[in-house]
Amino acid sequence: MTKSKFILQGEKIILRDFVRSDISDTYIGWLNSSDIMQFSNQRFSKHSLENSLQYLASFDNTNNLFLSIFKLSGNSFIGTITVYLSNHHGTADIGILIGDKSVWGLGYGQDAFNLLIKWLFECNNIRKVTAGTLACNYGMLKIMERSGMHHEATRKNQEIINGKAVDIIYYAKFYTT
Repeated sequence: MTKSKFILQGEKIILRDFVRSDISDTYIGWLNSSDIMQFSNQRFSKHSLENSLQYLASFDNTNNLFLSIFKLSGNSFIGTITVYLSNHHGTADIGILIGDKSVWGLGYGQDAFNLLIKWLFECNNIRKVTAGTLACNYGMLKIMERSGMHHEATRKNQEIINGKAVDIIYYAKFYTT
């Protein structure tokens, strides 16, 4: 896969390269929100302009993708999606953050997830896409299941949420012709 200007349009969203100007007070606020990050290990870090720039720079000179999600109507920035690629193995692991809580449950994350999986399979010689989340992250579990992914593995009692051990659930989807 060659890195280039990246733009994909779905039914509800546009995916494009995450750029420096996307690192705003709003974005950093999402990363520092205990509500938004309640199921992410990012909740243990204090996020700033500096470490956000470092994270963005970590994608330089890689085939991995860090993308912004914008609402098609109104063009507002609502989240991010990452893809970590292993071209040697034909695999991709996706992570998504819908930071704008006003669009939670309205299908924007689903549209972004489905669009990206389709593009990975059709345009990038990817044979398998994976994703994972905590068992208590019902929104993400629904996104993975609705995208056609199937349960692949469980790491029992892997992380602690609100004082309780919680499983991490991994899902996968294979390319089919």
